[in-house]
Amino acid sequence: MRAFAMAFVAPSISSLSARRLIVASIKCPRKRYSTRATSAATASSLPEELKQDIAVFVPPRRHISIENADFQKREWSLPSPDPAADSATAALISEQAPYMVKTYVRPMPMFVRGEGCYMWDVENRKYLDFTAGIAVTALGHSDPELARLIAHQTKTLLHTSNLYHNPWTGALSRLLVSKTLAHDGMHDAAASFICNSGSEANEAALKFARKYGKTIDSSGAKNKILSFHGSFHGRTMGSLSATPNPKYQIPFSPMIPGFHYGTLNDIASLDSLIDSETAGIIIEPIQAEGGINIASPEFLARIRELCNQHDAVLIYDEIQCGLSRTGKLWAHSHLPASSHPDIISTAKALGNGFPIGATIVNKRVADAIVTGDHGTTFGGNPLACRVGHAILERLTNPVLMEGVTKKNAWFRAKFEEWMKRWPDVVTEFRGKGLILGLQLSQDPVSVVTAARERGLLVITCGTNTLRFVPPLVITEGEIREGLAILEDSMISVLGQGR
Repeated sequence: MRAFAMAFVAPSISSLSARRLIVASIKCPRKRYSTRATSAATASSLPEELKQDIAVFVPPRRHISIENADFQKREWSLPSPDPAADSATAALISEQAPYMVKTYVRPMPMFVRGEGCYMWDVENRKYLDFTAGIAVTALGHSDPELARLIAHQTKTLLHTSNLYHNPWTGALSRLLVSKTLAHDGMHDAAASFICNSGSEANEAALKFARKYGKTIDSSGAKNKILSFHGSFHGRTMGSLSATPNPKYQIPFSPMIPGFHYGTLNDIASLDSLIDSETAGIIIEPIQAEGGINIASPEFLARIRELCNQHDAVLIYDEIQCGLSRTGKLWAHSHLPASSHPDIISTAKALGNGFPIGATIVNKRVADAIVTGDHGTTFGGNPLACRVGHAILERLTNPVLMEGVTKKNAWFRAKFEEWMKRWPDVVTEFRGKGLILGLQLSQDPVSVVTAARERGLLVITCGTNTLRFVPPLVITEGEIREGLAILEDSMISVLGQGR
């Protein structure tokens, strides 16, 4: 039976507060449950106090009729079947959904707790997380050191606004510059702007590029921004204008004028795309949302040459591929200094789940920005910056970086096996470190669903691409566990293969 199919008669959901769910998640003990356990076993492992807290959300159990017998048989055979229409999860979603703007389509599980590379849902089922909140929780969920730090800072000082100094904004800004210089990143990094998200980091980068253009040509003619098909830079109007995907742009068109688009790795086209009116070029060294597509070293080198020739600013969007996810601090740390950017945008893993972003610039860009050109109310607050400072120190640990490269090999070995086993479906794998894409020849949604119902979270990107961006602290055992679950899921969808 399902985890919370208990003998309680639920009162009207509308009369209850969702705060009881929060109470339940807080009281849940720090205990790991076997992913392969049955739902009944999971239910019996819950403490009585937790059952009492959550039971009020459980509607009466539906009658098992002949019509739903097949569903029940399937449900009992899976360790983490998606919650049914009469589950505690469904009741909560139904209560809350009318008050939420419909910006996302989400699968049914509702998560209430995380630890390391695992999460648990309302029904207390355990999932191994190969998504890290879309490359965010690089240090895993509910990291104890970060939890203590956050608790301490909340008792000290949360917010001052940028009208006043606080010690952590400057400390993080300095650390971003010093770590970038020390780890083969932008060789002339000089200053940082701290904000709240990746979109904001890219907005700052785009504004800085245009402001630099005005210092070169006061007429304002030097304002063109070049980005590339397959990129994703955010959903605010500036970053969205740099994201040439009709799915995202058309509902909010027209875009901001002056944005132009090229094709990734088409070196021959660059001379016609970059000219004296170009203020900036923004590019992901590894396109994430677009399908884990790597910009070739030759392509990036030619962009850099043309930026130098036309006095344009080169922006590397490293929001998803940066902060040690490739085995080096920045994806561009693998490149020679002659291919380095003028601006780096970062976010995601910098907060491990806490909202923060940053835009790192060299001196020529920094010199173009004067007081009043840009700002933020919450960006640079003491709590976010102290969190980012601690995380950056840990993400630049050489042992962690070396581990990322080793873990890549474990994924690649299994991907190569699958290409031989299902050659008509598994066609290619791409990526570096722990930002990886497995290309399929068909829609991977069925595989994603099958994996989730077996206790593994994996997401997609691009066209028919499975995306792997797990926490950087994931262990060999956890990788092998997840890949075994995924293989079982692929067998269920694709058959045994060769």
